[in-house]
Amino acid sequence: MKAVVIHEAGGPEKLILQDVPTPQPRPGWSLVKVKGFGINHSEIFTREGKSPSVSFPRILGIECVGEVAESTTPALTAGQRVVSIMGEMGRAFDGSYAEYVLLPNEQIYPISTSLDWKTLAALPETYYTAYGSLLKLWIRPSDTVLVRGATSGVGVAFANLLKARFPDIALHGSTRASAKSTRLHEAGFDEVVIDDKGILQTDRRYDRILELIGPATLRNSFDHIAENGIVCSTGQLGNQWYLDAFDPIMELKNDSYLTSFYSGFVNAERLNALFAHVEQYQVKIPIERVFRLSEVAEAHRFLQGAESFGKVIVIND
Repeated sequence: MKAVVIHEAGGPEKLILQDVPTPQPRPGWSLVKVKGFGINHSEIFTREGKSPSVSFPRILGIECVGEVAESTTPALTAGQRVVSIMGEMGRAFDGSYAEYVLLPNEQIYPISTSLDWKTLAALPETYYTAYGSLLKLWIRPSDTVLVRGATSGVGVAFANLLKARFPDIALHGSTRASAKSTRLHEAGFDEVVIDDKGILQTDRRYDRILELIGPATLRNSFDHIAENGIVCSTGQLGNQWYLDAFDPIMELKNDSYLTSFYSGFVNAERLNALFAHVEQYQVKIPIERVFRLSEVAEAHRFLQGAESFGKVIVIND
């Protein structure tokens, strides 16, 4: 089968398309024919050598949509549509940057939907992360909401999920690049806030903040939280993993709350609830760019580029 293999950390050029043996099912594991997958920032971090637990060579890819090719359990049948995300896929064992992927049975989730493969490929990790964060924020229609790192795939996904349910809610998004303001408005954000070196250029306070930059800007986000507000720290786009010398008594201002969501804790019920949300509220799933398996390196370059906005996917022909 064709697969994109990385043999050593580095730039996108380290992602090499090559022929490798098709994995063979073994007890507790089933083979999935990969129809598509999204490109995620965590895969870029791994490619760059920022995931110490990942050894090379490795086939990256933490998510996929596809069909069961060969099953070792009655719960999965050949041809069945499935989704898989996280669970050390593309890290401890080879992932989805391939025509086929061998996965633990408990990590393969059957789905029943009429959505096409391109739409499905845009959903799993990105929209699961956005949906989980949405639930953790306990948003009310009267709230004013800020997404920090709004131009990311998760930021745009969050806007789509939220605005589909509450079309009139006040939704603001931050970006370092004012040139992306028009795109943010088109994505459903009512106002755009400039983020200048980790400082929001506004005096406004928000009832709910989705923090996708992470520890690098978390303190500044609490400077903008309203009384009894909630901050959900989900992303780490700022390339800072920890918050040093954090004093929650003093820094959780205005009787506010700090929560988080980690997409690695996959819950089948929540995953199915995401698909139900998309169908019930007729959520639009915009896709920024579609690449082929042979173009994964270029997909990485695009996602890291200044022109990147929203979700980037790969579809297997």
